[in-house]
Amino acid sequence: MQQIDKIYINGEFVTPHGEERFELFNPATEEVIGTVRLADEVDAERAIAAAKAAFASWSLTTKEQRIAVLQRMHQAVKARENDLLEAIVTEYGAPQSRSRWMAQYPADVIASAIEALENFEFVEQAGSAQVIMTPVGVAGLITPWNSDAGFICNKLATAMAAGCTAVIKPSEMSAIQTQVITEALHAADIPAGVFNIVTGRGEVVGDVINHSAGIAKISFTGSTAVGKHIVATGAQSLKRVTLELGGKSPTLILDDADVAQAVPLALAAGFMNSGQACVAGTRILVPRSRQAEFEQAVADAVAQIQSGDPRDENTEIGPMVSRKQWQRVQDYIRLGVEEGAKLLVGGAGRPDGMAKGWCVKPTVFVGHNQMRIAREEIFGPVLVIIPYDNEAEALAIANDTAYGLSALVLSGDRERGISVAQRIESGRVMVNTLAYEPKAPFGGFKQSGLGREMGKWGLQAYLEPKTLMVG
Repeated sequence: MQQIDKIYINGEFVTPHGEERFELFNPATEEVIGTVRLADEVDAERAIAAAKAAFASWSLTTKEQRIAVLQRMHQAVKARENDLLEAIVTEYGAPQSRSRWMAQYPADVIASAIEALENFEFVEQAGSAQVIMTPVGVAGLITPWNSDAGFICNKLATAMAAGCTAVIKPSEMSAIQTQVITEALHAADIPAGVFNIVTGRGEVVGDVINHSAGIAKISFTGSTAVGKHIVATGAQSLKRVTLELGGKSPTLILDDADVAQAVPLALAAGFMNSGQACVAGTRILVPRSRQAEFEQAVADAVAQIQSGDPRDENTEIGPMVSRKQWQRVQDYIRLGVEEGAKLLVGGAGRPDGMAKGWCVKPTVFVGHNQMRIAREEIFGPVLVIIPYDNEAEALAIANDTAYGLSALVLSGDRERGISVAQRIESGRVMVNTLAYEPKAPFGGFKQSGLGREMGKWGLQAYLEPKTLMVG
């Protein structure tokens, strides 16, 4: 049983002013594995004050000084990879096929931030003026539970690279992972106040960050509903915002696709991170002329996918993060049946043979794009096959969504796939691949967010251009 009773403010582990205890669970067993003492409004204000005081000096550091600190961060986080892996499996339930990548990713994104900083020009000439890219101020970084350490390190490293200081509010459900990362960052000997981590509830700590005049920018990853709230509350102080929100991503399988190649990619896109991924390709668009062929191939492939114990090397889909999330997914599966969708494979309840644990049967429906299961983000291993008659209709269905975060096009003709991809309204479109490029911008169209993270675009989001004219 792990008892986490410290937060991190101004270079020190300190006891929170807040007194609420939040239980931590192993989602594979439903057992309580620890508690975390949550920060409150007083703690949030102290963290903001520390970050604001540290900004005066950190904002004036040179590129070389920042790189040196980020390199220490990279080494310190990398050194804790195995500890982080254990926390990810135990607290989040990521299966072995995913958890090692999740444990390596935090160090990888720090390395990406270093590379972006090395290649970034903070001063450029514009006619007779100098344009100086200037750090915006204290950043409020609000991170979700589905990749806790990765989001903390990505946002923090980028903010620091720009010369900003930060107050981080991670999810309270990921406190063990947060503790490992906080210890690693502390070991990197980062100047006091440059980063502060206050684990607490969104409606408490998050709300202080949203309203505080001491926070110049917010970077948030999470639900669209909360993103809208951040925009509304931050408007009073005209906060800069970067929002990476929900998705209902299409996987568009063209009529020339090879079923043996397309189906494994489509299912990998849909079931990634046990379905708990904003980029998951949860709408699979198939040509009506080949619908029966694709349905059979999908049903056969899903029947071989194991959902269950994340420590079993054969498991591909782990448990949902919490009982609440498990129940949400179950409700959507029942809704799909009520809406009249054809249940191709899976269904409600736990996988066969499981009496406990928040695992879900990998589930695929066949339906149409106006069903709620095709329009609302479920955040679990539930997919919908949607047939189309021609390419124009396929594009119309792909774009008929409030979201626009990611998309996948599968085609036997590479050039045709690229042509279709260019007409999809999405921040990222992949053609015949699920490869990830950290140098490229990441973010969404429409209600999938505002702004971009990663690469030079992510760095620019923490900077304001200052025009300097000298007579």
